[in-house]
Amino acid sequence: MKRAEIPQFGPLQGVRVICAGLATAGPYAATMMSDFGAEVINIESAVVPDQSRAAGGSAFKQDHRNQRALALHIPSPQGREVFCKLIKEADIFIENSKGGQWKRWGMTDETMWEVNPKLVIVHVTGYGLSGDPNYVERPSWDAIGQAFGTLVSVNGTEDVPMATNPYMCDATTALYASWAALAAYIRAQKTGIGDSIDCTQFESVLRGQSGWPLKYFSEGFQPARTGGENAVGAAFKAFKCQDGFVFICFGGPGIMKVGLPFFGFEWGSELFPRAVPWVLQGTEGARVLEAKINEWCAAKTVEEAEKELNEAGIPVSPVMTYAMAEKHPHYIARETFTEWETVDGEKIKGVNVVPKLAKEPGKVWRGAPKYGMDNEDILAELGYSSEEILALYNDKVLAKE
Repeated sequence: MKRAEIPQFGPLQGVRVICAGLATAGPYAATMMSDFGAEVINIESAVVPDQSRAAGGSAFKQDHRNQRALALHIPSPQGREVFCKLIKEADIFIENSKGGQWKRWGMTDETMWEVNPKLVIVHVTGYGLSGDPNYVERPSWDAIGQAFGTLVSVNGTEDVPMATNPYMCDATTALYASWAALAAYIRAQKTGIGDSIDCTQFESVLRGQSGWPLKYFSEGFQPARTGGENAVGAAFKAFKCQDGFVFICFGGPGIMKVGLPFFGFEWGSELFPRAVPWVLQGTEGARVLEAKINEWCAAKTVEEAEKELNEAGIPVSPVMTYAMAEKHPHYIARETFTEWETVDGEKIKGVNVVPKLAKEPGKVWRGAPKYGMDNEDILAELGYSSEEILALYNDKVLAKE
């Protein structure tokens, strides 16, 4: 696909992004930008394709849409030359690798800024570019980031800590990487000076835990692993109905005021004192409230429980499966799922662009490209002749499916 064929839409139209990374965290950050109109070129190694193409490639299909594909051996002299020509025209460069990988290739931030002083460089790694040398160069995956970032320690059962599925560390890291990239891009447009962003998996999931780390430092708080239970408040969990589960969040003065009478209790009684806006775990109030909710839900269908609890003003949701979500009227009304064509013309369905913009909406305009699919068009735009491109294939600097 040629650059001139890329549709112009969204708030990021005109922004040029180069992404070189594997799996999810870095590429996902770039895809969020392409969903809103940025021009994204995704670089894969000419030695081996992205591993997320394997096993059906559902993650690749979801997280690499709206992109052009280049398979390039960057560490080679010719590959480095192509890469430098790409970043010379780019606004943002995103890479995810082990810490220091690009420096070992001779591609430091300073080297890239010599080519393009305004370039925003985003390094997505497990452990960061600096810190303890024993950690910086370690490989990482989603669950490793969760484990080192303390998230695994607070999830699971008393006996077994567990990571959350699927890929929540990667998704969180991608969100931090993308907003930081755009913040630095806005600054670079004003100053002409780019920046380097050091975004780690472990720090992203740590920051996402809100006040829990702060509570540890101020109170020595280390939450127990409670499985599906909330660490603080009772009745913040899934309850079994006749045909499935509903999830209830029972807490806050407004909910206590309406929720306790709904289940036959009084807020302000000995079991449920008004001074506490929650039903605290481990109390007799927690035991009797959850016993009552369990009994009540067991006599209801999911639809009945949701309707009655919602009418009472108690926050509730069915525990949705993908099959339930596909047919749910709210999902349908919001077009939360959408269909698009793969580059082979196959219709697939996945999650639509999130979030929704009123005036400059994003859209899905291309399925994930095949390995090296756009090599020729991209290099021709950089000024390479057909003969020069063929020579790069012969030298294994370029590859394609």
